Amino acid sequence: MIAHATALDANVLVLNKLWMAIRVTNARRAFSLLCRGLAEVIRVDDGSYTCHDFESWADLSAVRPQFGQNAHDYQWVRTVHFEIAVPKVVRLLGYDRLPRQDVKLNRRNIFARDGNHCQFCGQTFATSELTLDHLMPRSQGGQSSWENLVCCCVACNARKGGRTPEQAGMKLIRRPVKPKRNPVITLRLGSEQYASWQPFLDNAYWSVELR
Repeated sequence: MIAHATALDANVLVLNKLWMAIRVTNARRAFSLLCRGLAEVIRVDDGSYTCHDFESWADLSAVRPQFGQNAHDYQWVRTVHFEIAVPKVVRLLGYDRLPRQDVKLNRRNIFARDGNHCQFCGQTFATSELTLDHLMPRSQGGQSSWENLVCCCVACNARKGGRTPEQAGMKLIRRPVKPKRNPVITLRLGSEQYASWQPFLDNAYWSVELR
């Protein structure tokens, strides 16, 4: 294939045979699954779904007007002989594993959950300018958990020190909770490009980070 790397690296949502979201892959991997008959394209159009194998998806892509006004929402890969749309969602045909129900507790996910906003002063900072704060300090028995960790700027962290927000006279903007799905995925859904993922993620617990 002759294609721009950005198109082949595009994110594609992967569903298992039971139509449950299990991970995000890139277009290169998605096309490999399609060509080997291991997956099918799920096209979402105004609330309706149509399924396509690789051949029918290539045929559909060959006549862009069939995509209507949605054609510009797709990324396109040009091969030697034809041009094909990058699918947004694919469904595995022989994969029954259920998605894990735990969201990884890590720095990236906490920053994403809090939107890079310091949970004390409310300002937005670059990731390099943020820290994680234990609401109940570890020196007082606080644990590293979704409910006890928040995004915090350096200045507010220094002001709070080894105290609870109440002890430091600081007001918490929002009480932290454990997200039901990967918060990075939630941020991505703000883009129309990923709007077709929403129906499959509303009831899914997410465990895989976007890369």
